[in-house]
Amino acid sequence: MLASLLQLPRLLTVCQKYKPYGATPAKPQYTMIPRRAYLANLLAAHAMRDVPGCVVECGVWRGGMIAGIAEVLGPSRSYHLFDSFEGLPPAQELDGASAAAYQAEKDSPRYLDNCRAEEGFARRAMEMSGAKGFVLHKGWFADTLPPFKPDTKIALLRLDGDWYESTMTALTALWDHLDPRALILVDDYYTWEGCSRAVHDFLSRKKSTAYVDRLYGQVAAIRFRPT
Repeated sequence: MLASLLQLPRLLTVCQKYKPYGATPAKPQYTMIPRRAYLANLLAAHAMRDVPGCVVECGVWRGGMIAGIAEVLGPSRSYHLFDSFEGLPPAQELDGASAAAYQAEKDSPRYLDNCRAEEGFARRAMEMSGAKGFVLHKGWFADTLPPFKPDTKIALLRLDGDWYESTMTALTALWDHLDPRALILVDDYYTWEGCSRAVHDFLSRKKSTAYVDRLYGQVAAIRFRPT
């Protein structure tokens, strides 16, 4: 952890690049993640720098988070970005009343066109990061994730699909491709009850001893117990 914290000045520069001070959805920006949570994701990524493998993000929006992670973990890895680029699917009963209310309040500043983003934003963000081997997988998770077979094990998986079904689909499709030392960052664990419910339902079904940790006071992560 100390080695990651020593990187804070550099990580703040990365944060400013994709989440500049004063940015709003009406101005150029590449992530809606709050700055503290963004930095926590970068710190968590830095701690994984010695674990080989690819990086996968499920739920990309404009690509600013995985682009920042790419700057931390370097351009030589493969980066896979999964998103419909058409916004979120309809929330279901398992996602809870707050999720349904979010999608109903289309005039809210938080709505952000139901998280829809043109894929060109994500492509530009990854180009800004210097990453060479990145692939945008456009489509709904149920269509794009099950057939996905990475060339290497997944070192870092970031889930930002908001709802129960999206989170469950990603975990089910990608679990067997994870490196034993992998880290799974779960963006919406503390935000949407459907997301946290999917995490615990999945781990229970797998009879997994993995646990959910809160990293740097900001981001939920699924971690594997040392063997």
